[in-house]
Formats: sequence, C-alpha cells, structure tokens
Amino acid sequence: MTGFSLAFRQAFAARRSCHFAPQMNKLSSHTALLWIVAVGFFMQALDTTIVNTALPSIARDLHAAPLAMQSIVVAYTLTMALFTPASGWLADRFGTRRVYFVAITLFVIGSLACASAHTLDQLVMARVLQGIGGSMLLPIGRLAILRTMTGEAYVSALAMISVAGQVGPILGPTLGGWFVQSFTWHWIFLINVPIGAVGLYAVRRFLPDDAIRNAPPFDFVGCGLLSLCMVAFSLALDSPVQTHRGLVSAALFVVAAVSAFAYIPYARRKRNPLFHLALFREPNFSVGLIGNLVCRIGSSAVPFLLPLLMQLELGYGPLHSGLMMLPIAFAGTLSKRWIAGLVKRYGYDNFLLVNTALVGASIIGFALFSPSLPLVVEIVILALFGACNSMQFAAMNSVTLKGLSIKDAGSGNSLFSMVQMLAIGLGVSIGGSLVQVFEHQFGSGAIGFRLSFLCMGVVTLLSGLVFRRLDNAPRAAAPAPAAR
Repeated sequence: MTGFSLAFRQAFAARRSCHFAPQMNKLSSHTALLWIVAVGFFMQALDTTIVNTALPSIARDLHAAPLAMQSIVVAYTLTMALFTPASGWLADRFGTRRVYFVAITLFVIGSLACASAHTLDQLVMARVLQGIGGSMLLPIGRLAILRTMTGEAYVSALAMISVAGQVGPILGPTLGGWFVQSFTWHWIFLINVPIGAVGLYAVRRFLPDDAIRNAPPFDFVGCGLLSLCMVAFSLALDSPVQTHRGLVSAALFVVAAVSAFAYIPYARRKRNPLFHLALFREPNFSVGLIGNLVCRIGSSAVPFLLPLLMQLELGYGPLHSGLMMLPIAFAGTLSKRWIAGLVKRYGYDNFLLVNTALVGASIIGFALFSPSLPLVVEIVILALFGACNSMQFAAMNSVTLKGLSIKDAGSGNSLFSMVQMLAIGLGVSIGGSLVQVFEHQFGSGAIGFRLSFLCMGVVTLLSGLVFRRLDNAPRAAAPAPAAR
C-alpha cells in the first residue's frame, strides 16, 4: 500500500511538473529579463554619479584644472542625448537582444578606455564611447519589457527597474570616493567590466530576439538637424570660457538656431519625421518640456559642483565628500512615496509652483557652505534638496507625458529623454563656466562657487514661472513612477 501510494504521488508530481513546466519556464525567463534590464539601468545610473567625487583626483593625475573636468560629464550626457532617439529603431531593425548586447559591449569597452586614458582628450573620447552604449541601455530594456509583459506585470516591472535606478545614485558618490581614496580613480570605470560581463552572458542566455523585418525607415536627416542644434548650443555656452572669444559662441548660437528652425518645415513635409510637430499641440507637453529643461539646468549643476566645492574649498577628502551626498540620495528615495498624495490634493500646478521654489531655495542654500557652517545645517540643506528635487522630477515627468495619445507616447518620451540628458549637460557646463568666470573676476574660488550656486538657484526658480502656464490638471491624477 505504501509503495502504491509513493508511486502514485511520484506520477502525480511528474504530471504536475509537466503541466506547469511551460509556465515556470516563462516566469523564469521574465525574471531573468527584469534582472538584465535592472543591471543595465544600474550601470547607467551608477556611471552618471560615481565620476563626480573623483574629478579632482582625475584632474591631478591628468595634469588638468579640476573645473576643466566638466567636459567628461558633458561628453557622456550629450552623447546619450544624441543617440537615444535611434535606440528604438535599432531594436526594431536588428532585434532587441542583438542591440542590447552591442550596447553593453560598447559600454564596457568605453569603461576600459576611460581607465586607460592618459590625457583629458583621451578620457573625453572614451566617455563618448561609453555614452553611445549607455544611451541604449534603458530605452531598449524598457522596450523589451513592454513587448514581453502587459498590464499590471508591466507596471510592476518598471517599479523594480526604478529601484535599480535609485540604488545607482545612492552608491555612486560614496563608492567613487572610496575607490579614489583606497585605490585609484581608474576603478570607478573598471567596476563596470565584471558587471557588464555578467550582463553579456545573461543577454545571450535569456533575452529574446524580436527583430521586425519591415521596420519603418529612420529619419536620419531630422536626427542630424536636432543633433547639430544640441551640440552647437552646448558648445556655445562653453565656448566663451574655454576660448575667451564671444564671436565663436555667437556663431555657434546661430548654427543652433538655424538647425532648429530648419527642422520645422522639414518635419511638416516629412511623412514620418523623427518627432511630429503635433506633439506640441498638447499644451502641457510643451510647457512641461520647457519647464523640465530650465529646472534641470539648475539642479543638474549640483552633483557636479558640490563635490568640487567640498574637496577644493572645504578640505574634504574624496570619501568624505561622497558620504556627504548620501542625505540627497536617501531623502530623494523616501520622498517618492509622498508625491502621489500631494499632487492629488493640490494639483500639478500648485505643487510644482511651491516645490520649484523649495528646490531653487535649497540650491541657493549651498552657497552658505563653509568651514564654519555646522554639519547639521549642511545635512538639512542636502536632505531638503534631495527630497524636493526627487519629487520635482516625478511630477515634471508625469505632467509632461500624461496628456499624450498612445500614438504619440513613444515619440514624446524619446524627445523628453533627449531634453533631460541635454539639460544635465547644460547644467554642468553652465555651472562650471560660472565658477571659472566668478573666480577670475573676484580672485577667489570660494566666491566663485557661492555665486554659481546663487545663479543656478535663480535659474531653477525661473522655471516656476513656466509651470504657471500648465493647464489645471485633474487633482485625482497621480504621477506614475518614471525614470529620472
């Protein structure tokens, strides 16, 4: 009897395992996909913050001025802005798995090239290669999840990925400072190699190959016009400080304006332009896009300028300055749970008006940092900036994209991503240039940093005037989780 019962149970278990095997395999495949995309997003998020605390050490090793290191950050973010629109088309044309594999490969090769650089120019070129790979990690990862999961599973998947994006900025500054202080700055790039190697194996093993045979043609001309506009505009803002010639800057501004205006008639005639002009008929998209650009220019200068201020003027070591960034990261992570209730109660317009003022005021508060300022006051200002800035990003992202139709959502999201990365580069470029201008004018680096934080805070405050033009959004609407 016992033998029969045992055999019956084994047969039943075998049949059950056969019945559920496809579902279990599918579940395992989905889990692996989520980990692959999360790792890619983690590498991208980590690399945007881990470099900042190492900039003074890199500058000493490469015999360059610390503020000249802004080109390392700008090269990476601007490259990501340029190549992000092509990521979706590349995935359609050549397959998600193939393109994602190439993206990680380029990112790892770029990281090795960064660690091997002996001059600033070499490091900038290596960062460009890194940026090409990094520009495709998150968009293609999100696309792979969208094609594999739907409904609540897709929302849950995005929530998991957003956690990876939050962990990167938390670990980045501290990890970068620890590497520099305990080893050398080269390790802030070499850490990407083992992570990338695991990602490459997982992509080959688990990611589906879903190329679309009849993928629509890519708008290379439209992409070229907008890319020329962004590059010329970024160089124009950096040119007066680097060359001391306003004529170069003026010429670059003209190039940027001509290429931007040339895109308008081109897009009207083109059947499938890179970005349809109809996107701007949605009022909140236009207002949100401009508000995002202005606000992020001010707040994006902070992660670049603060570690430099702490190490160059306050005498902090790399690890100490990295640890000082933790209140920003932790407060930003905790505040995300408040945003939905606040927007639901006060509406996007009122919330953004008040929260923008708090972000701008906290940036101006960084001008108070000095050796005599109590540590607790510094931590309060850092935490206030982290909490308000995190809620600002979530609200701005949501109000900009929520009114777009399903047809325009993909194109609008790509343009929005370009503007985000452009704003980061502009914030670093403008913030670093202002420090150099004020330092040259007053002969003091401390004054240069203080006045620069004051200016960037005012820029952020001005974005509040832009958000006043928002249509009064329904108070019941709550922002969905979105990447920074």
